[in-house]
Amino acid sequence: MRRFSLRLAPSLAILSTLLFAGAVAAQVPEEGVGAATTETPVERIPMNTPVKPKTVDDLLAELKRERNPQAARQLANAAMATWSESSSPTINLLMQWSAKAAAEKRNAAALDFIDQAIILKPDFVGAWNQRATLHFTMGNYQKSVSDIEKVLDLEPRHFGAIAGLAGILTERGSKDAALKAWERYLEVFPADREAQEIVAKLSEELAGQRT
Repeated sequence: MRRFSLRLAPSLAILSTLLFAGAVAAQVPEEGVGAATTETPVERIPMNTPVKPKTVDDLLAELKRERNPQAARQLANAAMATWSESSSPTINLLMQWSAKAAAEKRNAAALDFIDQAIILKPDFVGAWNQRATLHFTMGNYQKSVSDIEKVLDLEPRHFGAIAGLAGILTERGSKDAALKAWERYLEVFPADREAQEIVAKLSEELAGQRT
């Protein structure tokens, strides 16, 4: 799950069709320009050299270092897209059918499709997270929290699920727990300005209650 103060529904399903593509550009000096040099020539990289896709670990490591909000958002979207890719055409299709049914308010069908995906691949983080989001939009908060806990058991760095948990805790009035969840979120995604503002506001509110 992802997005705050109960704007959580867009967190997962909308990212299931995103694809991450990496690109590498190499610059080499122009030939025949300037005086002769004794330096070793730069090795040219063939244009068709395959580029190894970034893993979730790569993306999250960059996300933790990135301080530019827009660049960080691109990394976050890429990580979410990777988490939403099962490597199984059947499961991916079930995920898409579930998202479409949910968008059309056919919640029973949406749950059925996502349940089938989970049965086929119980360790697929994306399916658990999508079901958590669906349960939240249906008002089934306890079931949503249960699915979020499963997501975080499989992938503790899943910032979308952490944000979902923080939102539900806020809705329930558990501000101390919500603050801890948002702080955990920022450990993974420190450049998120909106989350920074939420943490600052919650901290002020809690400090005022303790004085």
